Amino acid sequence: MANKKLRPRDAATLLLYRGDGDDVRVLLGRRHHGHIFMPNAYVFPGGRVNPSDSRVSPDSALRADVAARLERAATPARARALAVAAIRETFEETGLLIASREGDGVHWHNKIGPRLDAIDYFFRAITPPNRVRRFDARFFFADASSTRGTLGGDGELQNLAWFSLDEIRDLEMAGITRIALAEFRRVVADPASRDPDRPIPVSRFVRGRYLITLE
Repeated sequence: MANKKLRPRDAATLLLYRGDGDDVRVLLGRRHHGHIFMPNAYVFPGGRVNPSDSRVSPDSALRADVAARLERAATPARARALAVAAIRETFEETGLLIASREGDGVHWHNKIGPRLDAIDYFFRAITPPNRVRRFDARFFFADASSTRGTLGGDGELQNLAWFSLDEIRDLEMAGITRIALAEFRRVVADPASRDPDRPIPVSRFVRGRYLITLE
């Protein structure tokens, strides 16, 4: 049963892409039908922030503009943990790693130095009340050329593949994922949208309706 007072947990998602313009492809996987949260939906890799994410020593810091956007609503330590979680979850679920050192299969360990400077922050979504799971999710993106490893992962995401924007239209996908994808396309396609001081759209449920506000 959903808990109206369930507090959203910090989570992070990473949209990996390759190509540009009309040839851009995005990495997506389908959540297992047995999952309580968003079963069967195609999603970007990601998940909740673990306490250990705050103890990881990255090999490079967040870019100053990315850190500034995250820190509008997070402490510097929390901002780093969110970024680390995005990279860790992506590694575990896809086998692709953004780090200066090699991983061991899908096992995350202290010898991995995530490269936080390779990711950008572009969207935030807070799960509405009355859900069995609630997350305060930050969405990041990165060019796949910054990754190492072989596509595979731990099996949590099925049918992992690089989908064209035309192919994505036919996938089963939550509305919030499509909204995030539209924002990604806007930011990547429009150089002016890369303004380091740009506001971040935040999806939240207020007084019975979904709103997009700016952070």
